[in-house]
Amino acid sequence: MRLPAFAKKAFRGGVVAALVLAMPAPALACTQVYIGKNQTTTGDTYVGRAEDYSPRYCKTFGVQQPIDNPVFRSFENDSVPGTGFEYTYQGRSYRYTYVRDNPDEWDAQDDEAASRVYSEAGTNERGVSVSATLTTDYNDGIDAIDPLVDTGIGEYNLADYLLSVSSTARDGVEKLGAIVDQYGSQGCNQIVIADNTETWIFAQLSGHQWIAVKMGDDVASVNPNIGGLQYKVDLDDASQCLHSADVVTLPESNGVLVTYDDGTPNIFKTYGKENSGSSQNTRLAQGRAYFGAALAPQTDYTVDEQGRVTSLIDPQLTFTPGIKSDTFTALRSLAARGEQDDSLNANLNSALYAIGNNRTTESNIFQIRSGLSSDIATIQWEALSRCEFSVYLPSYSALLTEVPADYFPAWNTVDGTYTGRKDDVAQALVEKDGKNLDYVFMDINTLAYNNRASMGENVRAYLDVLQKQVIAQQDVVDGLMQATPADQRTDLANKAFAAVSEQVYNKAAKLLDEMRAYVNAGDTSSAFMPSDYDAENGTSRTPIMYASAFVAPSITAQPQSVTCAQGAEAKLSVAATVDDSVDGSDAQLTYQWFVKGEDGNFSAIDGATAAEYVAATTEVGSKVYRVEVTSAAGLVSTSDEATVTVTQAAQEEPGQKPGQKTDVKTDVKTDTAKKATKGGLAKTGDSSVVTVALLTVAGVLAVIGAVLIRKRAN
Repeated sequence: MRLPAFAKKAFRGGVVAALVLAMPAPALACTQVYIGKNQTTTGDTYVGRAEDYSPRYCKTFGVQQPIDNPVFRSFENDSVPGTGFEYTYQGRSYRYTYVRDNPDEWDAQDDEAASRVYSEAGTNERGVSVSATLTTDYNDGIDAIDPLVDTGIGEYNLADYLLSVSSTARDGVEKLGAIVDQYGSQGCNQIVIADNTETWIFAQLSGHQWIAVKMGDDVASVNPNIGGLQYKVDLDDASQCLHSADVVTLPESNGVLVTYDDGTPNIFKTYGKENSGSSQNTRLAQGRAYFGAALAPQTDYTVDEQGRVTSLIDPQLTFTPGIKSDTFTALRSLAARGEQDDSLNANLNSALYAIGNNRTTESNIFQIRSGLSSDIATIQWEALSRCEFSVYLPSYSALLTEVPADYFPAWNTVDGTYTGRKDDVAQALVEKDGKNLDYVFMDINTLAYNNRASMGENVRAYLDVLQKQVIAQQDVVDGLMQATPADQRTDLANKAFAAVSEQVYNKAAKLLDEMRAYVNAGDTSSAFMPSDYDAENGTSRTPIMYASAFVAPSITAQPQSVTCAQGAEAKLSVAATVDDSVDGSDAQLTYQWFVKGEDGNFSAIDGATAAEYVAATTEVGSKVYRVEVTSAAGLVSTSDEATVTVTQAAQEEPGQKPGQKTDVKTDVKTDTAKKATKGGLAKTGDSSVVTVALLTVAGVLAVIGAVLIRKRAN
């Protein structure tokens, strides 16, 4: 359980207990989700958590660089060194991503070690991912024999410690277990520790007892802060389960061990509370319904007169889902509000607490792909602020060395002016300085959540469109990443995250401006409609262009060489596409044709800016051409070279126009007559020439006949 600065000050005044009791239980809630790879359409494992605390609470995504001999110090109990966990690691830490609190919330801004507070989710350079923590509970019987330890390790330091020191997921489990053995636990928590081969859930059961179970590929899990969700495991099989030495003997010797019918210790029922509360129970029922494995009323749970789930009957940590999840389904699971069952739908019943609630501060889902190297196997999907009205951003967080500071200012430099314990529409309407993505989505969520009837549906539908575009384009970027040499991947990872952050910010900032204008206008007679949302076709009017920044045009038809007579047409053409999963990107391609000069250099041809180009053929000879195809993002592909060869036209009779002949009868030149071929010989099949020849022969015979008659007469 986190105690912010105001509560710590109250603690020093001796009234913290009253303040904590006054806090609504859901304010301390989180929800953890796991989906094994055999239950997904992608064949990938998805695991992560929604971090819940208060509606307008600042979180910052960033990269922690390695530190020599890092100190881990907690101000979880009080901002005085020594009152909480403290540990120095001897060695150099790994680089890792984080999602941190503002240290001002903990009076930790002036303490370098304590300022690295509540890092919550990230992946280190070895490919180990951590989501921490899911607050759970223990029962009074366990509290009496192994109470929590104020100076034990807690949520304040867990993610930082694990990401700093873990070379594999199993290594992280073993190292955290050793810390709990030696220093104890400050709270009861579950922690996800995963790499590209296995996913573990580590449970801090009590002051010094812990267990870690390896999650299976065929199951799913939803846990909304319940310590007693049961999971039967062979405690002696170290390939599937690791645990503290006394996890069984301690409760057994004190008469509180619970077993299954076959005598196997039921660890989670032994340590967890019998009932964790209606807010937690209701969220479990919502999560099971979301994944198509609904619990049955009366058989699996009971409800009160307000529809809240008051108790669970034999609740389990894992289940077989009724659906196969894709990436979008996995991401949206942390925003579920019971929409699959009217009796669980928080949109219809305000008495119900929901997984997707207005106290979420950030949500993370790790998409883990089997068979890939550890540097690129895991994609960290991170949604800042409340994920109900947010967009998850993907990153290769094992490779990231930087984040764009405009959108993600350093965690210890953020202005906390705009934050607060309660949702504040007036604050959301105030235009903020800078481009902090956390504040953009914080304000979008405040306005949409508190104006759900007029704004919620279309805002959510529009953000879903953007999310699906990001997912589709991430697949394109991933193909490029897998084809990129290992030593060049960090550069691509940094550029890809910067590109998707910019694209999403531009869309979200415009949306927020329009939402503010709508609320300020005060007219809710018609539902709010984002100007970029095409509701009829279920798409955006202009697409996210994330992958476009990395995908050059692909030339699908090269220009072909041409040979033609002088003066004839010589047409060159090219066809190209952009395989970026962006609708309409082909229509934004531009073209420029070039001709090679005598010096061997190509120069642009003025006005030759279409997919087709008609080359000049006025001069005999050969010229070489090529075309550059440019995408909307400015990436260029150059075609093969094509040669246009111009030959001399066929020669005609001297002094005679092409296509003319002489008419024998009238000696009038006509355009339709044909003439004898060169040399005076008649061309075969030319009827006019044959006629002339016959007339000539007849004339000669007539002359000869007249001469013979004269001779005979004499």
